[in-house]
Parts: sequence; C-alpha cells; structure tokens
Amino acid sequence: MTLAPPAVGSSLDALADLVADGDVVVLSGAGLSTDSGIPDYRGATGSLRRHTPMTYQTFTRDPRGRHRYWARSFVGWRQMREARPNDGHRAVGRLQAAGLLGGLITQNVDGLHQAGGATDVFELHGGLDRTVCLGCGDVAGRAALDERLRAANPHFGPRVEEINPDGDAELPDEVLDGFVMVGCLGCGEDLLKPDVVFFGETVPRDRVDACFSLVEQAGTLLVLGSSLTVMSGYRFVLHAAKLGIPVAIVNVGPTRGDGKADVRVDAPLGEVLPALAARLAG
Repeated sequence: MTLAPPAVGSSLDALADLVADGDVVVLSGAGLSTDSGIPDYRGATGSLRRHTPMTYQTFTRDPRGRHRYWARSFVGWRQMREARPNDGHRAVGRLQAAGLLGGLITQNVDGLHQAGGATDVFELHGGLDRTVCLGCGDVAGRAALDERLRAANPHFGPRVEEINPDGDAELPDEVLDGFVMVGCLGCGEDLLKPDVVFFGETVPRDRVDACFSLVEQAGTLLVLGSSLTVMSGYRFVLHAAKLGIPVAIVNVGPTRGDGKADVRVDAPLGEVLPALAARLAG
C-alpha cells in the first residue's frame, strides 16, 4: 500500500501493526540523517546532483586525489563531528529499548544511530569515526588523526557552506596545496583511509553475511530513509521478500523497493518515527 504525506496519521496504523509484533530489523539510509544536517546523495537536494563522490579507485591509485580528499575531509569532519541525532534516531532508540526492534543495519557512516541510543548497529558501509591504513592495516580513532592534522595545519581552515554524506567538504582547488597530510602512526606511509566503503569498493563479505543472517531472523524488515538505488541495501529487501518476511518502507519519494513492500509510507521520518514510538513505546 502507498500512503501519501497528508495521511501520516492514518498511515501509522498499518506500520504500527507490523512493528507491534516485534522482531523488526531496521535498514536505514541517508534520509534518516538529513534532519541532523547531513545531506543525502539522491534526494531532491542530494549531493550526487552537484558533485562526483570519491571512488575507491581514485583514492587508492591517485595520490593527488587522496590528498584532495583528506584536505576536504579535514574541514568537513568538524561539521560531521558536531552533528547530533535527530527525533528519528531517538525514536528508533526508543523502539529498540521497548523490545520491538532487533539489530539495525545502517548504510550511514555518521554514528548517529548509536548516539541516538541504538545498540547492535551493523555499519554496512563502515564509520567515519575510524581510520584504516591501507599499508599495514592499522585501525585508529578519527579523533586522534584530527588532532595530528590540526597540529600540522594550524592555519588551514577555509570556510565551507556544506559537507557531503561521506564527510568531505566542497573546497576550491586553489586552497588544496596548503594542506599537509600526515602518515600512519604504525608504518609511516601516506595510505590512511577513513574506515568507510567508498563508491566502487566492495563491502566485506563477512559483514554482508552477518546482515543477511540478521534479516533471516527478522519478523519484519523496516527500511528507513533509503532510496534503495544501489544493490548494497536493496539486496536485503530482495532477500526478505524471497523468504516471505514482510517489508515496510518509510521514505520521502519513490524507492527501488516499492514493488516489494507490504507497507509503504511516503512521509518525513521526523514525523513518522516519533509518532510510531509514542504509540508503541510509550
């Protein structure tokens, strides 16, 4: 069923019936974090309409491209770090605390689910709060890297108007040469990468398998704020539908999974989720 935004109140009935049965697994996308000031990629104002995101191939093969990414990310990380969970994130946390939700699979890399009170969060595409060295495999916290970058770039801080979902900021090319990148503390190589899955990169197989296992145990798969355009998330909807597990989708605008949905709510997550939590979680 497809429910339009003006019918948010009545649309809660069908959604609430599914969620009230419990054992709900959530699959969330960038649309859940837009109210926290983090843009999505494919919405009406999505960043893919304005810029080409960093690809794994460019990051690993082009030192200049890698340098450009870190200069932009150094600036963008400040805004990402200050982002706070919104009403949708907090509502998900309340529903989980009430025992209605099981684990969460998120395509987001911002950590806002955890900050909003959720647990058992599977970060499908990794997290911006960590870095990994492509040379030696060392994993470290982003905060430590940020301190080192601040020390190496005391005067590098151009003002930016917006950031992208992967945490980098739009900067003019002429300012990039003034940025100094630091090396890995483990091996000294200039091969640090945020611990996230870039476009063109493959999600680790063990992570995918863990998410498939979570879906297989679900009573319902609830998709929140994802257009499901890429197979990375859509495959879980296909898997649930194949197993006869009900699928509910809450998203503003059409999604690739609409034909597989048992309940389809086209309305803002910031309205739907708090109302759902108020009804079911008290």
